[in-house]
Amino acid sequence: MNIKQTITLIFLVFILSFTINSAFSKDQKLIRIATTTSTENSGLLKYLSPVFEKQTGYKLHFIAVGTGKALQMGRDGDVDLMLVHAKEAEEKFVAEGHGVKRHPVMYNDFVIVGPQESLTNFTDKKSIEAVLEEIAKNKDKFVSRGDDSGTHKKELSLWKLTDIDHLKKSGRWYIEAGQGMGKVLQMAGELGAFTMTDRGTWLAYMNKIPLSIIFEGNPMLFNPYGMIAVSPEKYPDTNFKGAQTFIEWMTSAEGQALIGEFKISGKVLFIPNTKSELKKDDAA
Repeated sequence: MNIKQTITLIFLVFILSFTINSAFSKDQKLIRIATTTSTENSGLLKYLSPVFEKQTGYKLHFIAVGTGKALQMGRDGDVDLMLVHAKEAEEKFVAEGHGVKRHPVMYNDFVIVGPQESLTNFTDKKSIEAVLEEIAKNKDKFVSRGDDSGTHKKELSLWKLTDIDHLKKSGRWYIEAGQGMGKVLQMAGELGAFTMTDRGTWLAYMNKIPLSIIFEGNPMLFNPYGMIAVSPEKYPDTNFKGAQTFIEWMTSAEGQALIGEFKISGKVLFIPNTKSELKKDDAA
């Protein structure tokens, strides 16, 4: 190999090394986050992202799926971080070594919505069990997420409080949609059916569908959210530093204040609660 060839080879190696390092540096500035359709539908993420990205230089990439799918993406090492709402499943994820720690970050609540004309049938109902039993008794259509999301898991836990085997009625009055919250609300509106939704998505859709809230405010409907970074020991290629940076920002005084200030139609959607879990979380 002559001097000219040697110089050319060295130059090519330098260019290749620079390209790889640049790509690696750029990739390390990307944080992949699996989250729920409720946080996306509400507009919270679009509200928070620009502030965080401007301050830190990181770029957030959100993948909105059900909580079950989000946790599976974490188990597979396909994301760096999860923002989800199924506390029992989240704690199991951490206990199994897939994640480092669950950080409580905020909560909202679920509401039961249905046709406006049915509202009088529920004015005297004091518990979620009574509401579900009334729906089942009348064989009113109920649209379930049916997608292993945090909302779906919560809904199933509420049916267990009753003596109703709703799944035996699946396909009749109980309809499993296998869809995200926005599409389920649209389906329920078209069918004149009932469903359970997080309040944030409801506020984003309430003027688009002919449904009303028929039951709300019960402690059993509280809905806590947590953040978990995927374990760097199990998946060393994940952006753990970036994930921790976002968690620290979301749980900081500034992040918590921004969450608390986010509103739709003048109504606060999420209550920051990073300092301590709700005492009623276990019931949620």
